[in-house]
Amino acid sequence: MENPINKILKGSEHSLVNGSLWIETGNGTHFIGPGPIELLERIADTGSISKAAAEMGMSYKKSWVLINNLNAYTATPIVIPQAGGEKGGGSIVTEAGWALINYHRELRKRFTAFLTEESKRLKAAK
Repeated sequence: MENPINKILKGSEHSLVNGSLWIETGNGTHFIGPGPIELLERIADTGSISKAAAEMGMSYKKSWVLINNLNAYTATPIVIPQAGGEKGGGSIVTEAGWALINYHRELRKRFTAFLTEESKRLKAAK
């Protein structure tokens, strides 16, 4: 069966189906996506929100906005900042934060598989 898009799209054999993936809150606010997940992973690696933000080329203020939003939309905190002391402060990604990271990783795998399959369909049956 011929794919109707092939009559519309020039060079469809070289085209891909692509998209972004995020989770929204009930009011339509982007809650979690690739950027916040990367920030969480880097906080876990560095133990620091400021170091994680710097590694991403993100402002410290923006990183705090993301962390505050994550914590505001979850039943338990995702990141817990630690007060400074002799060695300075730090931050930890909680168990709930790790669950969110792992959920997003699995969701991303399923989404990538979907995109791959749809790209194959796009190229199929001329």
